This record gives sequence, structure tokens and C-alpha cells, in this order.
Amino acid sequence: MADNDEPEKTWDEYDWERFLQQQDRKTERYMELLEKYIDDPNRDQIIAREMGWYHLLDEEGRSWADNVDTDFVREMEMAEDDEDCDGEGGENDPESFEMHPLYQASFALTVWIDQLFDELGELQNNPHAVRLATQSAIASAKLAAALSDDDVDEIGMTIAYLKRALKATSNAMEAAVSLKQEIKLNREKWASLDHRLFQIRDGIIALMGEYRSEWRRRTGER
Repeated sequence: MADNDEPEKTWDEYDWERFLQQQDRKTERYMELLEKYIDDPNRDQIIAREMGWYHLLDEEGRSWADNVDTDFVREMEMAEDDEDCDGEGGENDPESFEMHPLYQASFALTVWIDQLFDELGELQNNPHAVRLATQSAIASAKLAAALSDDDVDEIGMTIAYLKRALKATSNAMEAAVSLKQEIKLNREKWASLDHRLFQIRDGIIALMGEYRSEWRRRTGER
């Protein structure tokens, strides 16, 4: 007989990447269905059927769907109460992703880009500008996901999210190059944008190397 007591395999970055790609496809499919059936009174049932969420079509599932928003609000209120009891709401937690300098630099870039667009006032419909802003925001979100947990069992997930943050940053850099060819901006502004993007890109690459080294150290892989 096979031994069922074998320890469960810890996912590496490639396992997590495959999983996240599957989730991306499901999310895209859900958004397509939501856009298509947004005004249909039976929207939730149709989407559940199309997505294969048959457990939401029975009575128990419908009850869950009806109450999920209320339950979410209740959980958020409980979380806020717990933060109040802690005094500072976790802001002093050294492990918080919000305290990581790389995340702070990425978030600061999104704010800087928004301010730049407000100053220029003519980039809202420029596809390169929109891509620059969007990809920078995506990079910041992926960094938040990557830096939220560095537990040994989740290092693979951390690296997978860092790879996604790196891709988004590279896309933002490409958009910035294209944008430079279309609009006039003083050299100091362009230099600041380049510096911020390269700083984030290089920081992600360095962090990926650190996590990969830690993965090898903990798992014994070479």
C-alpha cells in the first residue's frame, strides 16, 4: 500500500506561477461574464453556472451568496476592533509590507505619476500614459502580495508575485519610453521617472535573488 503519511510537497515558484495563471484566467472569465450579464436579474445564477460554481446554485449556496456581503462587513468590523485593541493597528509591525522600502518606492511612484498627469492635464486618453499608470499600479499591488508573507511554505508564492511585479514594472518602462516620443517634458521629470522605475526594477531583481537563496537554504535544493 502507498504511504499516505508522506509530507505534503511545498510549492516552489513554478507551482505557484501555474496556480496564479489559472486564477488569472478564471478572473478574466468572471469579468467577461459580469460585463455581459450585469443588468440581468438572474446574473448571479448565470455566472455561477457558467463558472461551474454549482454549489452556489442550491439553496445553501444562494443563502451564502445573499449573506456574503453582510458577513464581510461584520468581519471587517471585528478586524477593526482587534486593531483598536492593539493600540496602533499593526502599523508598527516590522513585517508589514507597507513598511518595506521597495513597496513604499513603488507606491510613491503611482502617486508621483498621478500628480504628473494632473499637472499636464492632457494624458488621460493617451494609451502609453494609461499603460504607464496602470502597470505601475499593478506592480505596486503585486509587491504588496509578495511582501505580505515570507513564511517557509509561502516563499514560492512570494517569488511568483515578485516575478509578476517585475513584469509589470518592465511594461511600465516600455510605456514610459513610448510616452517620451510623444510628449515634451522637462529633462528633470523624465530623469526622475527613469530613476524611480529602475530603482524598483533593480530592487525586485535583488529581492528575488534573496528569496531564491533562502528557498535553497531551507529546502536544501541547489
